[in-house]
Amino acid sequence: MNLSLEGRHALVCGASQGIGLAAARELAGLGARITLLARNEESLKAALSSLPEVSSGAHGFAIADFSKSDEVEKVAKELASSSEIDILINNTGGPAGGPISEASADAFVATFEQHLLCNHKLVQALLPGMRERGHGRIVNVISTSVKAPLNNLGVSNTIRGAVANWSKTLANEEGKHGIRVNNVLPGATNTSRLQGILDAKASKTGKSMDEVRNGMISAVPAGRFGEPEEIGSAIAFLCTPAADYISGINLPVDGGRTASL
Repeated sequence: MNLSLEGRHALVCGASQGIGLAAARELAGLGARITLLARNEESLKAALSSLPEVSSGAHGFAIADFSKSDEVEKVAKELASSSEIDILINNTGGPAGGPISEASADAFVATFEQHLLCNHKLVQALLPGMRERGHGRIVNVISTSVKAPLNNLGVSNTIRGAVANWSKTLANEEGKHGIRVNNVLPGATNTSRLQGILDAKASKTGKSMDEVRNGMISAVPAGRFGEPEEIGSAIAFLCTPAADYISGINLPVDGGRTASL
């Protein structure tokens, strides 16, 4: 099985922590040169120092705030003009939870910009180079909610579904250019976002943190939460030559929690 990414260059979004950083480490471990993209310079510097060295050049980082899609677009165009980027990992934090009936219109607009529009502008900046070279790998980190909406995550469910359909359309259009587009759908994973969800649920229900945590874990056949490294491994695999014939899929990495096929 060919898992080598020697000579490849990956742009990893939301890469200063959590799943994004885990994916960057896995990709670098397979030989890819990494450019980290997030908004906090100090966190990016710390993340950069944790990446394994590769033979294809030095890793780097760029700064952009994903609540501002025009800022992300500007940085993406600058990166595309100065370097050949073969791999794009679209990843950014989810919106606040809550019932969909209570969500403001502004929350939908802001989340649409942060997720779909940022993804789209990044792809538009990098696609010409990928097409010219006849090779590209795009992995979008979304959520299992694209298969089964999750309770109390109304805005997220709505926008994640839109991203999944955008991604499938892109995969269909770009396959002829040697570009593969896939989605990884993390289940409950030990990140700061999961901690926020646990805190909110405990506060709302009056239950202890252990009760809330154990209740969520009871829905996972694997009997535990996932680790960022496990999601990162799935992301990295979809970028390798071993996955060359995989495109347009939604891959749950959730310990079996999602009930649908």
